[in-house]
Amino acid sequence: MELKLWWLKKGSFAVLDAGCIAVSVGLSYWLTIHANEGQIGNSFVLGFSVLTIVCCLIGFQVFNLYEQVWRYADIRHVLLIASAVTAGCGMSSMISILLWGNEVPWGFMIMAYESVLLSVGGIRMLQRYRQRRTVSHQQVKRHILIIGAGDCGSLVAKKILDNEHSDSLPAAFIDDDSNKWNKKIVGIPVVGGRDSIMQAVQQYQIQDIIIALPSLPRKQIAEFIDCCKTTGRNIYTMPSLDDLMQGKLTVNDIRHVDVEDLLGREPVRLHLQDNCNYIRGRTVLVTGAGGSIGSELCRQIAALSPHLLLLLGHGENSIYAIESELRRLYPGMEIMPIIADIQNKPRLEQLFREYAPNVVFHAAAHKHVPLMELNPSEAIRNNVHGTRNVAECAHRFGSERFVLISSDKAVHPSSVMGATKRMAEMVIQHLNERSSTNFTSVRFGNVLGSRGSVIPRFKEQIQQGGPITITHPDMTRFFMTIPEAVALVIQAGAYAVGGEVFILDMGKPVKILDLATDLIRLSGFEPYKDIEIEVTGIRPGEKLHEELSTEEEGLRRTEHQRIFVGNPLLMEERAFEHWNKQLNELLLDNPLHLKRFLMETISSSNEGVKMAR
Repeated sequence: MELKLWWLKKGSFAVLDAGCIAVSVGLSYWLTIHANEGQIGNSFVLGFSVLTIVCCLIGFQVFNLYEQVWRYADIRHVLLIASAVTAGCGMSSMISILLWGNEVPWGFMIMAYESVLLSVGGIRMLQRYRQRRTVSHQQVKRHILIIGAGDCGSLVAKKILDNEHSDSLPAAFIDDDSNKWNKKIVGIPVVGGRDSIMQAVQQYQIQDIIIALPSLPRKQIAEFIDCCKTTGRNIYTMPSLDDLMQGKLTVNDIRHVDVEDLLGREPVRLHLQDNCNYIRGRTVLVTGAGGSIGSELCRQIAALSPHLLLLLGHGENSIYAIESELRRLYPGMEIMPIIADIQNKPRLEQLFREYAPNVVFHAAAHKHVPLMELNPSEAIRNNVHGTRNVAECAHRFGSERFVLISSDKAVHPSSVMGATKRMAEMVIQHLNERSSTNFTSVRFGNVLGSRGSVIPRFKEQIQQGGPITITHPDMTRFFMTIPEAVALVIQAGAYAVGGEVFILDMGKPVKILDLATDLIRLSGFEPYKDIEIEVTGIRPGEKLHEELSTEEEGLRRTEHQRIFVGNPLLMEERAFEHWNKQLNELLLDNPLHLKRFLMETISSSNEGVKMAR
């Protein structure tokens, strides 16, 4: 049935072409020969018309004119029409000269060629215009403003116009290049620069804004987003130019503006395949493999072709989820899910004895600051003793590398969680002094989208109609994406020689209040009008501003311009062991004093530190 319809449509087009050619030849005869009282009669005109129709239809078939979808026509299709008409008319002209000799007027044949070209091309462009106009006037529910009238912007406009099922219509362009103002691109006006965004939104009744500037730095894109946020319209962005050039994404991958677009920082790009031979063909253990960081570690490590990937976690559901995902993505890879508690040292020893991991990534930890303030003994057991258990097993059973996932909250800690992470750093730094295993830490700030982080909580509060709650209007935090954090962790394992603390240049800290107002606007609401923002007060253990390193640690640049390394600070061995003994005694006999002892000891530990060489 479909084939029959195709032939019917193709035949209809051929009949229409034949009619256009006949009219074009007749009109050319009337203007060039009949008007000048030429001697050639109607029989010549009839014969030339039939000959031209036959030759042109053959040319159209050869050049596949009947297989084209004309609603998507562009300059290439215009050239295709010109080639087909030139071939057909050229063939008919040569045959005419052979049949009628010098009696055929050249002026007539030239005008016939031009008329056929205009008529055949015209009906196809008319069809393209008619189909687009039908969409424009019958289906349009949303008008779109495109930021950027360059190659990408025009391509986006064409894609939308060419989609016959789309209910959207590009209404106007915005571009800071004044040379483009008051001109049209693919029939759409360029109405001005960024200062004209609000006026364009009102004038053209815009519902959606697409920022089509993939080559701009993230900071400049954030500036355009700032200009668009106050319009209250949906804002979309394009993939990055790198992703477009590498073929990872296409212009069809237009997406909603996300919070990471507002950070004003280029994402860190690491070429792990070039630097991570220490993973390829090795047995790799990831603790906390079911968490936000741990699961992404497993994904990126799996892409580096380890011999065996061990997924260790305490929660069976999350371990099952990441195991299922990896088995689907890497069906030939050896993967072993392990349910275990890092506080259970005999169980860890059994696992290390059985699997002998070459590389360990330790991501298992309690990270929720307010909860750890209420449960300091569990924070110590998991974050300090658990880390010691895994690290000592790595040392005892000959692991080559051990990478600890640390936190910016370990710098001048004001919370139990931060203090335990600082203590975990000290544990592996001391172990590194006497071990052949290469121990290192990676320290970074908040990650976007992790479980329990501020962004998912804000989104949930917006969905519930508000209010959004923040603890202080001046509070700032460093942010990065989970893939960035994980790539840094893996790269740090390649750079490490033992004992270092690696730190990522995360750009400028972001005000949580600004993040909340941006997220409200990006959700289509107005802060304090549609969604309230309430200040609840700083919670126990929270700091107003986080730091990534201490002055004593210093920072040195590594091979990667966005990765820095700090000098490890060690307590004297005797002081460290005495401190650890007191901590264990308090865990058993006086847990009420744990928190005060932990914070006081960590705060005063700089008095007994030495710079590791």
